Amino acid sequence: MSDGDWNAWHEYYADPDSTLARRLVVVQQRIREFLDEAPPGPLRVVSICAGQGRDLLGVLVDHPRRGDVTARLVELDERNAEEAATTARTAGLDNVEVVTGDAALPEQYAGLVPADLVLACGIYGNISDADIRRTVAGCAQLCATGGTVIWTRHRRISPVDMVPQICDWYAEEGFELRWLSDPAERFGVGVHRFTGTPRPLARGVRLFTFNQPPAG
Repeated sequence: MSDGDWNAWHEYYADPDSTLARRLVVVQQRIREFLDEAPPGPLRVVSICAGQGRDLLGVLVDHPRRGDVTARLVELDERNAEEAATTARTAGLDNVEVVTGDAALPEQYAGLVPADLVLACGIYGNISDADIRRTVAGCAQLCATGGTVIWTRHRRISPVDMVPQICDWYAEEGFELRWLSDPAERFGVGVHRFTGTPRPLARGVRLFTFNQPPAG
């Protein structure tokens, strides 16, 4: 894989023993739990840096609540966005919109936030600590009161495991921890519930800038 090739990065999912593939299974489990436990009625979902949408689309394809979900997946890489759009069309997920655009801009989510579920997967391992903090705060713009955020961050590539710090930052923004993956895993997956009041969408600001090469 060449540095910065976010399409080729998805090839790691083909190996079921890879960290990415094992993490995907965990994220999908958490998404299923969210859908299983959500009250009846429509549900709004946004995915930041959605990639090929494997996490959400892989669950919606056969979930009983698929018709209740209206989703927007934002992804800058055109090839990944097209993969996601094709998957959604093939599965008949007519209420899933795939936007090819910069997911770091809050205005990309206008009209669908505050959302019941916010996915921030594959981001925090590829941006600076300051940008992680800024994006965590941004989740308080995107998430409805009582809504859920699911996020990921690798644990062992960097000298410091940032997962505990990210949990603390979410707490500072009014999120309560609902679930956290086993620290023995190479990856971290966190699930938080927003107990605060959604903040106004901040237009014209950038939440993060990706580093290179991809880390996860």
